[in-house]
Amino acid sequence: MDDLSLLIDLHIHGERQGPGSDTCTKKAIQLAGLNPEQPLRIVDLGSGTGASAMVLAEALSAQVIAVDFVQPFLDTLTSRAGERGVADQIETICCSIDELPFEEHSLDVIWSEGAIYNIGFEHGARIWKRYLKPGGTLVASEITWLTSERPTELNEHWCTEYPEIGLASEKLAMLEQLGYEPEAFFMLPEECWIDHYYKPMQDRFAAYLERNNQSDDARAIVAAEQLEIDLYQKFRSFFSYGMYMARVPALS
Repeated sequence: MDDLSLLIDLHIHGERQGPGSDTCTKKAIQLAGLNPEQPLRIVDLGSGTGASAMVLAEALSAQVIAVDFVQPFLDTLTSRAGERGVADQIETICCSIDELPFEEHSLDVIWSEGAIYNIGFEHGARIWKRYLKPGGTLVASEITWLTSERPTELNEHWCTEYPEIGLASEKLAMLEQLGYEPEAFFMLPEECWIDHYYKPMQDRFAAYLERNNQSDDARAIVAAEQLEIDLYQKFRSFFSYGMYMARVPALS
């Protein structure tokens, strides 16, 4: 089994593939001013197994298109949507989040939790904007510094892993420069990392290693995930995910 397959095998059984929670998704829906009575066309980019897509479908009168490049994640999403009674509101598309098959100005909302970093915040916000209708909304979570000064160890790690990491003020200014009107912003609380992502993943480690015959590659993936968990637990007062909500200006 190659590394991608091993990563999929670890994460496909998780409710979420990154930090977040249903509560924070609902909070972002409210702060973004999305009308639950209005029919909306929403694309959830980097949907994973569908945690956000389910909440969007349940909370809004929306048609949700879940996009991910991992088909097994989408298969799991489809199964879960059936179990939760929202299968008629959710469709899936397997493709890259930077090569989308939508017409320009055809979407009411673009939603992306924990995925925009794969193509970079600036690049993602820039190329996705053309798909939104005038007055359409972008909601995206992005790794964000909480302080202007950080320990050297942490700063070096993130500047290597994701050089685009920045303060919330920098992200909001970037959205303005790209022609968005920032609507709201909040930081994900600690439970989004520990209770809804890291702890459930740790609970899967033993079965995952057993399933993969305790292979060196599987052990390496577990070690890498544990290193990330340790880094967060040590330095969680310095960084988190910020949830950003911004609107494309409406036509005058």
